[in-house]
Amino acid sequence: MEEKKVMLSGIQPSGDLHLGNYLGAIKNWADRVDDFDCYYFMADQHTITVRQNPADLRRRTIQQLAAYIACGLDPEKNTLFIQSHVPAHAQLGWVLSCYTMFGELSRMTQFKDKAEKHKDNINAGLFTYPVLMAADILLYQPDFVPVGEDQKQHVEITRDIAKRFNSVYGEVFKIPEPFIPRAGARIYGLTTPDGKMSKSIPEGCVFLLDEPEVIARKFKKAVTDSDRERCVRYDRENKPGVANLMDIYSAVTGCSYEEIEREFDGKGYGVFKPAVGEAVIETLRPIREETLRLIKDKAYLESVYRQGAERASKRAYKTLNKVYKKVGFVAR
Repeated sequence: MEEKKVMLSGIQPSGDLHLGNYLGAIKNWADRVDDFDCYYFMADQHTITVRQNPADLRRRTIQQLAAYIACGLDPEKNTLFIQSHVPAHAQLGWVLSCYTMFGELSRMTQFKDKAEKHKDNINAGLFTYPVLMAADILLYQPDFVPVGEDQKQHVEITRDIAKRFNSVYGEVFKIPEPFIPRAGARIYGLTTPDGKMSKSIPEGCVFLLDEPEVIARKFKKAVTDSDRERCVRYDRENKPGVANLMDIYSAVTGCSYEEIEREFDGKGYGVFKPAVGEAVIETLRPIREETLRLIKDKAYLESVYRQGAERASKRAYKTLNKVYKKVGFVAR
């Protein structure tokens, strides 16, 4: 039997999961379980480049695990784990930092963005976290890393680090490919359709645990355009707000843009926006209910993350031991 290709990804529990996370990533992850050996984690170590409230971080990490499962990630078929439960991530991160150039890290756009936002806390971790991200990936020897367009740069530096290490020590790391889904790859903010949906702008962000009335209110206030005809037509350049709503409606209903344009022909935004909101409410309703149910079952969630850490560690340490041997560390 042919061995499945490996896919890996993770999301920081620095805030509650939202519609962009679900449609752009998690929903697609759940669809790949039969074709790939999948590893998905809560990237808690990455969150502390920015100061976190410890109790909130713990709560969000467990809540994110519950949401992963509620979104369709069966822990029997996917390896779900917490990043900090597998010390090999930090251990490989140090080794790889010695094979990463200062200039490469200084060119990372996300470092520049975060440094601008957190001028009072430009720490070394903020600068070197792409190396930890490279370790996250390379430990599991994945064939593919599902990412949004804005994360492609991280996969590119990971590939560069892996190639540099391999050029010295032989074929230690598999060179991963970025996997960017064709649909739903980027959901924009309801109030900022020129920027991706973000927890930092809560009024334009639909969270998976939002109450139905909250979701409805956010969609009624969603930005459209000043088109006098108020026609529902897909035009990303000239009508970004409407295009974003059409992207969301298409992702949750399966309708094509042509079908959406026909459905709302002549009805205007006053009908279209609430309809998108209602479709999202019905899509998220079972996810919200199941997440809230799972959060109460602490023993089950603990069994999931313990089992996930064991499975992840088995694969991760196989890679780490090989790396340690190559660089000359004495085996324990």
